[in-house]
Amino acid sequence: MRIVVPDHPSGRLSDAWRFCVGTGRFDLALRRDYQESLALVQREIGFRHIRGHGLLSDGVGVHRPYEYQGVRHIRHSFTYVDQVIDAYLELGIRPFVELGFMPSGLASGDQTVFWWQGNVTPPRDWKEWADLVRATIRHLIDRYGLDQVRGWPIEVWNEPNLKDFWAGADQEAYHRLYEVTTAAVKDVDASLQVGGPSLAPGYEAEWLERFADFVTARSVPIDFISRHAYTTGPAQHVPFGVHQTLAPASSLLEQFAAPRRQLHGSPLAELPVHITEFNSSYRPDNPIHDTALHAAYLAPVVAAGGDLVDSFSYWTFSDMFEEVGIPTSLFHGGFGLLTHRQIKKPTYHLYAFMARMGELVLSRGQDHLVTRDADGRVTVLAWAPVDVTGRSPVDGHTVRLSIPVGTAENSSVYVQRSSVSEEAGNAWTAWCEMGRPLSPSGRQLEALREAAEPARSHRSLPVVQGRVECDITLARHEVTLLELTGVTDETPPWWDDSRLLGLESRNDAGGPA
Repeated sequence: MRIVVPDHPSGRLSDAWRFCVGTGRFDLALRRDYQESLALVQREIGFRHIRGHGLLSDGVGVHRPYEYQGVRHIRHSFTYVDQVIDAYLELGIRPFVELGFMPSGLASGDQTVFWWQGNVTPPRDWKEWADLVRATIRHLIDRYGLDQVRGWPIEVWNEPNLKDFWAGADQEAYHRLYEVTTAAVKDVDASLQVGGPSLAPGYEAEWLERFADFVTARSVPIDFISRHAYTTGPAQHVPFGVHQTLAPASSLLEQFAAPRRQLHGSPLAELPVHITEFNSSYRPDNPIHDTALHAAYLAPVVAAGGDLVDSFSYWTFSDMFEEVGIPTSLFHGGFGLLTHRQIKKPTYHLYAFMARMGELVLSRGQDHLVTRDADGRVTVLAWAPVDVTGRSPVDGHTVRLSIPVGTAENSSVYVQRSSVSEEAGNAWTAWCEMGRPLSPSGRQLEALREAAEPARSHRSLPVVQGRVECDITLARHEVTLLELTGVTDETPPWWDDSRLLGLESRNDAGGPA
């Protein structure tokens, strides 16, 4: 069946997909490869904020206790903080500040998470924690200006409903942390944006409802709600990796919608909702992240998620990420849109395609999104269906569209197509065919970078009564972008393609002049 795309837009395309992107721990941003990767992402996609763990962990060195003349003192040091945020701002991206984890010199226990040992226990001195928060926020304002920092959302902790991230998953203790932290932030400036509770998926609705009751009853500041979304089942471990079942992509959209549904009727119901982490797998060593299937799987989520939330942050922009240790090979199932050494994954191109879409939505369906920009350029994002069971992969899916292009009748449009699939724009497939080299040579890296580029093609299509009939046949797990621009024919009147090689003109019975 051919879909007739309306002439007039139904609304504007939300940019919630690019509001924020995730990153590995804060101090990784000091590395050259990290900054080169982020620079590439910013040139071709252009995220607005970046969020990661560990701002207050020992590796950043903000909290520095010392003893002088028998008395304990605290020095707050921002040497690394300044270097990282300076680099962010130079690259056109701003922090989405996560306050965590606990400095060891302030922690009430020794429970840690990740290979790099982020402490997840409450502070042993709540006043000292509040002082740390105030000092950090004041420093940011002093260095970058109040107007700038007012635009940086500040999130209290990460996934306190999981025992791995908050000792005992103690909700009452988190409520105290949230109250003390937000009071410290608002002491510095009442207009700063602060929120939480940054819940991991799978929480019972009562968790968020109890949180809402707590902040409401005690008039605790809250400017936004945050949670995370993932769709994979329990990890099936293999050496240096995992395999997991995968729920349909619609499950991500259901998770996006959950906070507003769960808070319906609450004083918090109208607050902005930020999904501060989302992906398919919650593991940084699941090979699904590296595949074309992953791009096709997430395409309907990226296309429609902005209808449900104010932002949804892909976790993460780069494979420079060390929660389970230093990666042992170039492709290892990392979260990133990019591998180390800036090899683009198919999901990278999904985001790069979105960055080239227009602002006005003409049509949206289960397998496509059509937009138009202010110059009249029409863009079509289309994707192949994904069978999450892996038993019946779809190949040869066709999207049939009748597209209004607004050019004069009997003219034509130029169509440029960019595609990634199992065969095209897929460095992971090329890497597998190379024999999965753990540390590719320089020549292999160049080959992988070439393999990672989308397949590109072009053609001219006729316009009939202001419309173009467009049939898009998609390979297995393909995501494709079509860009349609009207053609103004400036061919000189003497040009004759049939004479390209000096032959007699087909249109000139008298022979060549």
